[in-house]
Amino acid sequence: MAGKPDQRRTLEVLKGVDLDVAPGEVVVLIGSSGSGKSTLLRCINKLEVIDSGRILVDGHLVGYRERGDTLVAESPRETARKRTEIGMVFQHFNLFMNKTALGNVMAPLRDVRRLSKVAARAKAEPALRLVGLADRMDNYPSRLSGGQKQRVAIARALAMEPGVMLFDEPTSALDPELVGEVLAVIKQIAASGTTMMIVTHEMQFAREIADRVVVMDGGRIVEQGAPAEVFGAPKHSKTRALLRRSGVLDTPQTEAIQVKPGEIGD
Repeated sequence: MAGKPDQRRTLEVLKGVDLDVAPGEVVVLIGSSGSGKSTLLRCINKLEVIDSGRILVDGHLVGYRERGDTLVAESPRETARKRTEIGMVFQHFNLFMNKTALGNVMAPLRDVRRLSKVAARAKAEPALRLVGLADRMDNYPSRLSGGQKQRVAIARALAMEPGVMLFDEPTSALDPELVGEVLAVIKQIAASGTTMMIVTHEMQFAREIADRVVVMDGGRIVEQGAPAEVFGAPKHSKTRALLRRSGVLDTPQTEAIQVKPGEIGD
């Protein structure tokens, strides 16, 4: 599978990625910048064009249909319908500045799901309460902190009741003191059994939330496993280098000193 973000040149971004995510599983993608993590998420939602391979969500292709052995682009309407089953939270909030927090969450419910105003509000309000913004529903984005804006974006995705949630560096645009509140919300969502794929540089967060950690480098998956395995005993040199740079590589226990008889005097 390869992304092609620039049609003027050939650039193979993803190379032979093979990954299955089980229902209810939380998979965290880590790797250096440019390793292909975000591109992989964007391909799942057909925000990038794939040249070969297959990406299926709940057994269905998104953005394509098969004609023999080739992929053919499906209609934009069909792609839009399938995207409603995939919630995506980006680095930046992408909120409507002329709508309140409640209005932002209601917008896709009204425009995409075609719900009535009453029905949309009935889904939007619980989503905002879930992310801790019950007292900010009537606030416009200009009156919200960065962390609150990101929580509105998360509520907007959750209100659509997607089958899978994708998070692309959800805290990278936040001031350090606001990161914790967003990560706490994501942990709460994960605990509910929602299927999630998360791209993050927050290594401690990855360690705490993931069922499985996937390490990417150069457009390939170089290692994957349970957090204890990847962080505690990484097998690939690229993983070790990444964790060392991030300051989270576990220090192996010092081996017991072997003393031979006669080496220590009575």
